[in-house]
Amino acid sequence: MQRDGIHEIRPIAPIALPDSVKPGPVGPRPKIMSMNPADLSIDASYQRDISRRSLKLIQKLVKEWDWRRYNVPVVTKVGNSWHIIDGQHTAIAAVTHGGIGEIDVLVVEAEEGEDRARAFIGHNKDRVPITTTQLFFAAAASGDDDALTAQQVCERAGATILRNPTPGRAFRPGELIAVSALVSLIRRRSAMRARVVIETLVQAQMAPISAEWIVAIDTVLHDENFGDVEPETVLATLKRYGSTLQAKSTELALAKKLRRSRALAIVVYQHARKKRGGRSDQDGAAEQNESV
Repeated sequence: MQRDGIHEIRPIAPIALPDSVKPGPVGPRPKIMSMNPADLSIDASYQRDISRRSLKLIQKLVKEWDWRRYNVPVVTKVGNSWHIIDGQHTAIAAVTHGGIGEIDVLVVEAEEGEDRARAFIGHNKDRVPITTTQLFFAAAASGDDDALTAQQVCERAGATILRNPTPGRAFRPGELIAVSALVSLIRRRSAMRARVVIETLVQAQMAPISAEWIVAIDTVLHDENFGDVEPETVLATLKRYGSTLQAKSTELALAKKLRRSRALAIVVYQHARKKRGGRSDQDGAAEQNESV
């Protein structure tokens, strides 16, 4: 494995196959062609209709057209016309754009309607969905300010953003699985306050650091409806009561129909006040307010 700066460069290499997996027939090789997207057609018998979500995607493609992000539509010839098997949004966006005379397409053989429908299903099923965390790391690699700030917050707080959770492996203390919650926290508060929240959870040996815990501890430390509690007090509360907080917050969430993060915040706050031996005027407000 090579390294380009701090990034790993992985070569394309075959994987080991179990005996039960045999290579399938290759079939006719497709070819790349350039054509006017207006010359393409859509078979409504198996293709999706244009939904509101589709319209938003097409508008986004028109506004942010970038050949580096271009997904080649897959087409086939049916009689005298060209049918799109996959990529109708791209083709419609190209026509709508007005400044794109031709696009490259991948031409495959699929003369029968059933073959085209099966190919359409395959294109939409045989994909590994990209996760929020994978998008986050891609954003960081592209220089996105929010992602880079979130990485810095985690590094300074001692947390590890878990790139690819391994099924069956227990989470280790300090592993963070909620990048969206972290980025949202930084935007809402600041990088410094976000670091205090994450650092508190790291020092409490939280495994994993989830969105619920991030929101809960931020609420206790920074929400105006809660009293003045120091991070050290919250940390001591997490260490002392541990699983008790989880159990009581679950009961409270069910009984009061609260979000789990809100219930966690209330329970942590109550135990933190108990540890300090006092009750502030904000306690009642914190318990009554049911929105994060």
